[in-house]
Amino acid sequence: MAEKKFNGQVAIITGAGQGIGFEIARQLTNEGASVILNDIDDELAVKAADIIKNEGGACEAIAGDVSNIAFIQYLVGQAVEKFGKLTIAIANAGITTFGDFLEYQPESLQQLMNLNLYGSFFLTQRAALQIKKQGSGGRILLMSSVTGHQAHKNLAAYGMTKAGLNMLAKSLVAELSPYNITINTIAPGATLTERTMMDEDYRDTWSRITPMGKPATVQDIANAALFFVSPEAGHITGQSLVIDGGWTSMSPSPY
Repeated sequence: MAEKKFNGQVAIITGAGQGIGFEIARQLTNEGASVILNDIDDELAVKAADIIKNEGGACEAIAGDVSNIAFIQYLVGQAVEKFGKLTIAIANAGITTFGDFLEYQPESLQQLMNLNLYGSFFLTQRAALQIKKQGSGGRILLMSSVTGHQAHKNLAAYGMTKAGLNMLAKSLVAELSPYNITINTIAPGATLTERTMMDEDYRDTWSRITPMGKPATVQDIANAALFFVSPEAGHITGQSLVIDGGWTSMSPSPY
């Protein structure tokens, strides 16, 4: 039997109770990794971890808000306590708020900044400190978006936070490379998740305007995530990969 690609690896994945984050956790554990699965919703986190454990994966649910730096430090500590180390951190947690720029409210921007930027920044920092301490290198992956690469109506604030993550990854190449830590971002386009499918027109709309004729699945996004945190991607850092079926090349509006 072939050895699983992620045997001996330990990952934290935030916002992983469902959707893209859950599928990344599921695929990582299927390939031998041990995962700390975080979500702000305790019920979602426990249910997701139970599914993975029932499939034979090593997974612990830890619910909490990753815009809180004390909780971020707790997550890192739990990875070490439960699985002995930390080698992979995936900052997947984030929120999307739509709004006309001329009417956008300060509290909405603050909420976005707290989770999408502050939470991702400090998860990266605390994970990197732990990986540096261990001395054997690791992988960090940030969840950007096509809106961090291409303008989209009513998503100026959200797109700004996602573009910021692309620049964070690029900037940290200089600081993390000496410790054999890679950092990259992936930028999903329209993706079929529990949340997006609440819009009954979502699949049809994005199938019509996506050059490849359909939105992404969570498996499509997870496949890219696993590549970036795999041994094969050891010489790739500071990069952002767009996974959108060609949408950013043409950028037709859904409106």
